[in-house]
Amino acid sequence: MSILLLRHGETALNAARVMQPADTPLSARGQAQAEALALRLADGRIAAILSSDLPRAMMTAASIAERCALPVRTSPLLQERNFGALRGRPRDALGYDPLVMAEAPEGGESMAGFARRVQQAFELMLAQHLGLDGDLAVVTHGLLIRVLLGGALQLDAERMHGLELANTSVSIFDAAPPHALQLLNCTRHLDAAAEVQARGLSGG
Repeated sequence: MSILLLRHGETALNAARVMQPADTPLSARGQAQAEALALRLADGRIAAILSSDLPRAMMTAASIAERCALPVRTSPLLQERNFGALRGRPRDALGYDPLVMAEAPEGGESMAGFARRVQQAFELMLAQHLGLDGDLAVVTHGLLIRVLLGGALQLDAERMHGLELANTSVSIFDAAPPHALQLLNCTRHLDAAAEVQARGLSGG
């Protein structure tokens, strides 16, 4: 059985390449993407849903929950990296890439601290999957998925290079060790009505 890593749908700030405050909701296109994802997952294989407690993830999870007739459990461990005082600022105007900065922004989280939290989130996913008769859907954020792929899931550097995780993308790994990756960054559920924002932020 498997664990599905699902990035939330698009937000207006995501599309505008702005570092997102915690309370950012989905855009209309993001809601359409979430519904398309929910339709893809409504095949009876999902046994439980775990989500970040930030609104953009919870709104995405709610669409899945309605289609799958399942409750949603939330955890702050699954939140996006906290960029503190950088939230609300355009990424491209900063003069550096905040998504890879090692130090903590003012009021925010360092990369090392974030990586420790991602490991805790991974352990929570495995614990939540125990005893399930089916797959666990985890709705979270681009940077968390990326750090998990490069860390616990040991995705090779060649595949990690330049990886841009799309909104509502699906990545799947085996729940049992060695947690082999089955699928990466798949958006086959999206059509012209819920298209991917090509230059939106893949994280933040």
